[in-house]
Amino acid sequence: MSETRIPLSAVGRPLRLEDLAAAPAGGALLDRLARPLTDLRISVTDRCNFRCSYCMPKEVFDKDYPYLPHAALLSFEEITRLARLFVAQGVTKIRLTGGEPLLRKNVELLVEQLAALRTPGGEPLDLTLTTNGSLLARKARALRDAGLRRVTVSLDGLDDAVFRRMNDVDFPVADVLRGLEAAREAGLGPIKVNMVVKRGTNEDQILPMARHFRGSGVVLRFIEYMDVGATNGWRMDEVLPSAELVRRLGAEFPLVPLEATAPGETAQRWGYAGADGRYDPALGEVGVISSVTQAFCGDCSRARLSTEGRLYLCLFASQGHDLKPLLREKQASDAQIAAAIAGIWQGRGDRYSELRGLRASDAAPASGARRVEMSYIGG
Repeated sequence: MSETRIPLSAVGRPLRLEDLAAAPAGGALLDRLARPLTDLRISVTDRCNFRCSYCMPKEVFDKDYPYLPHAALLSFEEITRLARLFVAQGVTKIRLTGGEPLLRKNVELLVEQLAALRTPGGEPLDLTLTTNGSLLARKARALRDAGLRRVTVSLDGLDDAVFRRMNDVDFPVADVLRGLEAAREAGLGPIKVNMVVKRGTNEDQILPMARHFRGSGVVLRFIEYMDVGATNGWRMDEVLPSAELVRRLGAEFPLVPLEATAPGETAQRWGYAGADGRYDPALGEVGVISSVTQAFCGDCSRARLSTEGRLYLCLFASQGHDLKPLLREKQASDAQIAAAIAGIWQGRGDRYSELRGLRASDAAPASGARRVEMSYIGG
């Protein structure tokens, strides 16, 4: 088996119960750079029915790719137990990701369990899900009924030929648009649409996407093509900087800069201006996520839990912390698992994107270690 096929579930730092006593549990956590833990992204499957070149290229993720066996995945009850312990220590937002999370059988049951969680102050969570939209039309109502609050849909173009080429499985864009409409009708909102922009591939879709979603109530966000993992053949010359993208948009639609809605927000917000030159909420807004050209590590408050229980502290991490043995083999108490979470976060110093900007080479982490794949821990 070639190196590119080694499942990333094979790496991780073992956690020992005897090391947990010194790590305080309970209350809000700060890492070594004084960043709080407020956002947990949970991957519920490592599988996807698309083969987008920037995430799961077909030449790597083919029929022989060694996906995780079902027994290796965290059960819904295990995910909910961990989520409850994260919430007790400051997490207020949970995002379900994949792979494609709607491929996980009965995922709405997990949504129902997570929706029942409350913060220490008694508030419900901001519970959301990111999907490619392929199964959303049939799942939207059940997800909303289970307690999902909103949804983000990945959509890399409106032109059907471009979209089929991007997903590389000949999936029609019309079916994703039907999923978006089903989400709106079900009351999942505000809906966000994420478009990964790859120079020379789909940059001609920027303005059509903006025209389509302007005034629709959907928030469109453009994401710079990122150097996540080791399989997408990333090159800097295929990145369209967000600054250039905003200039292109602004040439057709006057834009007004908007304030961030929350600390640690990844997107820079721009509102469409009305005839008076001021932001018109009826026209809506767009966002740009500039993880390559404008690192936002300084206020990153996100952790990522893989589908089989490894905790990653950065999208560009090369190693995770394995929580599953604490759940299964060692039968750890809630207090011990909470202490493990606290110790891991308090030792965090990750700031890959900032360091990348200081290095001559953009292609690899300073350690030379192989980074985790986006399809494994979600975007």
